[in-house]
Amino acid sequence: MRPLHIIYILLAIMLTPTQVTAQVGEYRNKFSVGASAGYMMNTVNFQPTVTQNMHGGMTIGLTGRYTCEKYFSTLCAVQVEMNMAQLGWKQDIATIDNAPVINPLTGTAEEYQRDITYIQLPILAHLSWGKETRGVCAFLNLGPQLGLVINDKTKKNYETAYTKENFPENFTNRVGRASQVVAQETMAVENKLDFGITFGAGLECHINKIGRFNLEGRFYYGLGNIYGDSKRDFFGTSNHTTITVKMAYLYDL
Repeated sequence: MRPLHIIYILLAIMLTPTQVTAQVGEYRNKFSVGASAGYMMNTVNFQPTVTQNMHGGMTIGLTGRYTCEKYFSTLCAVQVEMNMAQLGWKQDIATIDNAPVINPLTGTAEEYQRDITYIQLPILAHLSWGKETRGVCAFLNLGPQLGLVINDKTKKNYETAYTKENFPENFTNRVGRASQVVAQETMAVENKLDFGITFGAGLECHINKIGRFNLEGRFYYGLGNIYGDSKRDFFGTSNHTTITVKMAYLYDL
């Protein structure tokens, strides 16, 4: 099954319960709008493997939510966001003894980080339990997410001389490394469009006449790769995995 087909199926699942139970649940018609901000920890799942530490970045964005129904104790809504997110990877450049690799020209430990900025569009089923107003409720978010690259930037403290066509043994950024996989250091992002599935859980507090404040932990798994994945390409996989902690404020219209 193609990854895009999975997203279509998720959208169908999200929309079907609202239509099926519309005659059973308690009708709601509430719009909420607001903003969010948070911190993201990302890795890219490369194959061949690239050793990494978590890449830290910020996310900010706008949120719109339409609450349509309460079915027994579950409040059902659709939530759409538009976020700017800083993803990427931070390489763990080490020797076979897990010590830092020292660049012989500069005398400092070698460092490499790729910062990839996305505009992300999550389309989420939002389910909550607890106080609908004037109190606290727990919630779940689940759905597909699209992303578009708007910036791709490299941070490093050495010169990368490696190319696919040239593999001399004495390149500075390869001497002493436990991992010899360095193709990603000179490759720009090839696939600008990203897509995957995101899941989140958290708590929301409603304060009368002020608004809604929520704290959420979210996990994202990319179904697309940032590089080509054909037999002729260097990497078989290169998808994002992201953990996000974010806060949001929403106001009921």
